[in-house]
Amino acid sequence: MSKGRLEAFTDGVIAIIITIMVLEMKVPHSADLAALSESVPVLSAYVLSYINVGIFWNNHHHMMHATGHIDGRALWANLFLLFWMTLIPFVIRWIDEAGLVALPVAAYGVVLFMAAVSYTLLQWAIVARNGRSSALAMALGSDVKGKLSLVIYAASIPLAFYQPWISIVLYILVALIWLVPDSRIESTLK
Repeated sequence: MSKGRLEAFTDGVIAIIITIMVLEMKVPHSADLAALSESVPVLSAYVLSYINVGIFWNNHHHMMHATGHIDGRALWANLFLLFWMTLIPFVIRWIDEAGLVALPVAAYGVVLFMAAVSYTLLQWAIVARNGRSSALAMALGSDVKGKLSLVIYAASIPLAFYQPWISIVLYILVALIWLVPDSRIESTLK
């Protein structure tokens, strides 16, 4: 099965996610710095979320270039990934409405954790279809970055109930880990 439709569909959904994220942001009601400063938490959540969506898209793009073929398992795993990514605008809005408090911040972590889980499932489905000697399987190796990200996201969820800012710092940490495209997969493109 060709991967072209999966890539095109994913690109379209991610474009819609980014559009919804920015449309959900409220414009300050006045033209002074005080009004703008009230928007800093949601602007920060938007920036972090935009970066996270971009990271998923960028790494998905590179993974597809290292992929020969896909099958139904990969299609479903990709839909599972997109499902969790479509919830990012919802949790940003919740954080905007409720503030940086435990439950919305933890929910943001659940969404990011499940998106990372589903990305991992997508990788596994693609490797299962293309074989352990495929370019993607060889590039992934033991996937330390992926496993570390899952552990950090999992830890961030209960930590939000202790101190939401700790969770935010952990979300930023994972984004920093992945900000540069995965060099293991990048090397398969040469």
